[in-house]
Amino acid sequence: MACTDVSISPQILHGLMGRGTTPHVIDVRRAPRFDAADTMIAGALRRLPEQAADWAASFAGQAVVVYCVFGHEVSQQAAALLRTHGIDARFLDGGIDAWEKAGYPVVNKSAALAAQAAGTWITRERPKIDRLACPWLVSRFVDPAARFLYRPTPDVLALAARENAIAYDIPGGRFEHDGELCTFDTMLRHFGLHDPALDKLATIVRGADTARLDLAPESAGLLAISLGLGRLIADDEALLARGLDVYDALYAWARAPGEVHNWVPAPAS
Repeated sequence: MACTDVSISPQILHGLMGRGTTPHVIDVRRAPRFDAADTMIAGALRRLPEQAADWAASFAGQAVVVYCVFGHEVSQQAAALLRTHGIDARFLDGGIDAWEKAGYPVVNKSAALAAQAAGTWITRERPKIDRLACPWLVSRFVDPAARFLYRPTPDVLALAARENAIAYDIPGGRFEHDGELCTFDTMLRHFGLHDPALDKLATIVRGADTARLDLAPESAGLLAISLGLGRLIADDEALLARGLDVYDALYAWARAPGEVHNWVPAPAS
């Protein structure tokens, strides 16, 4: 984070979201405030402020943003303590109150905490569209520590039950297609994620994943890139790593509406 102050504005933090280098966002609201709330900042982890000295070590060497309700003493004190442990810690100016007033993405608290408690997600092997887009969505906006497994289709549901993992993009899984909606859509709805760039990306994913390339002009390109990556990369985990870069780029593009590239060289004289 290129920030010389110990605070960070909602606008700057929002600009850092949706990529693998986003700082860890930690909800340190006091228990009564947290328990009464319905939402968390998208991608945030929950930690108790009075136990900051105990959980600080798990973020050693990493960038962290902590937030409380209004960005006052709770988050400021937590950030100060984390910095004594050598952590690049900032507090969110204005807290979640300012974040929500700016219209930045939040998640349903109960849904996010349940997903984080499970921690592991499993689906069919050889991912193409949904099975790359959904892990990107989860890791960027729900649980940055999530683990993703790819297994043969007949093994997915049994392994999910045995490991208390979340099965997705498979009939009978926790998340799957719903009518014309793909799994990416159902996850957005379940977690209460509302963001113009995510909505735009969802249409592109739906078009590519359900063979409705008329939904967005970018759907055909996403389909081609996804199938091409599958031909180039045999290992599913390596394929996911490359796919995350693709969706980071698509999300960044979706947040810059109107940007075009139409440079034409001057004719030779």
